[in-house]
Amino acid sequence: MQRRHFLQMSTTTPLLGMLGAALPSLAGAAPRPAGEGWRAYDVTTHVDLSERTGLGRVWVPLPARQLVGSGGVEYQRLVDTRFDAPGASLAKVVRGPADTQMLVVEWTDPKVQQQVTLVNRVALRDRATDLGVESRPVNASAADLRPWLRATALKPTDGIVGDTARKITADAGAHTDMERAKAIYDWIVANCHREGSVRGCGTGDVKFVLTSGNLGGKCADLNGLFVALARASGVPARDVYGVRVDDSAHGYKSMGKSGDISKAQHCRAEFYARGYGWVPVDPADVRKVMLEETKEGLPATDARVRAANAMLFGAWEMNWMGYNHADEMRLPGARQQGPIGFLMYPNGETANGRLDSLDPTTFRYSIGSTRVAA
Repeated sequence: MQRRHFLQMSTTTPLLGMLGAALPSLAGAAPRPAGEGWRAYDVTTHVDLSERTGLGRVWVPLPARQLVGSGGVEYQRLVDTRFDAPGASLAKVVRGPADTQMLVVEWTDPKVQQQVTLVNRVALRDRATDLGVESRPVNASAADLRPWLRATALKPTDGIVGDTARKITADAGAHTDMERAKAIYDWIVANCHREGSVRGCGTGDVKFVLTSGNLGGKCADLNGLFVALARASGVPARDVYGVRVDDSAHGYKSMGKSGDISKAQHCRAEFYARGYGWVPVDPADVRKVMLEETKEGLPATDARVRAANAMLFGAWEMNWMGYNHADEMRLPGARQQGPIGFLMYPNGETANGRLDSLDPTTFRYSIGSTRVAA
């Protein structure tokens, strides 16, 4: 069965569904966002199940249809999506928890090429919250915020996590949501470190980070720790899982990636403060600058580190594309029924079992990013 489909999204219409034929070109397929600062990218994911069996499945995350920051300002829009999965018995877009979207493809014929190509066009612009203004009447309902206060298996809020959160905020004399979040951010930057030997973006197991003895990890670990500590302090918080799509315009080599972005996945975080809305943070990237910006590493006193530290509490440079907020989700139709920590990589399985999402060379997937006219 030939599977070629085109999907079109906008900020005002829901997913329109799979149309009968692909368009010859993505250019002009959907209205582009107007306004200052927008940049557009085509992000192409190609997956090849070279281990062809009578059952092959892949799950590929799609970018969030729309991401909105403080004051209702939009900073990401999915303009269009197209995929090509020749020989597939099933190919469809599925929605999961927390507005997660993924492309699910299945093959049952081991004689066909089990390959899929997915192209997403996204529009992005830098995001920042003005922390110096007086509080505005921005108040989400308790029901809206409840999911972002809950404990999960990887992000507990009791035990050592709760004890650590209480000590951090008490030592800082923090009382408001903003003060608590800033105290936690500063504590992570000062006390944690990026551990280069960790595979991928880490596991996001924050209890392990706190009990490991070295407070090390990568972005899913350190920014996940921020989220867990914030929730334990009564501050709604969540991870945002995504991938870098361009070099940093601020000149940071460690905080950008263009071209081949197969290994450029990156998890960020945000918290909710009344009067401000959702505020972006990224303490893990501050530690990344310290470890990777130069071969020798940089001390916390270096001007480049101080600039990153100041920027990443309240702002994100959007040379990065967000997928979703979902933690510990189950892949629909997967033979292995246990949840995955997060959906930030292509996932796959054959009749012989689950494939290693953190190894694109053996799993055989690639992700590329190209900037296009906005």
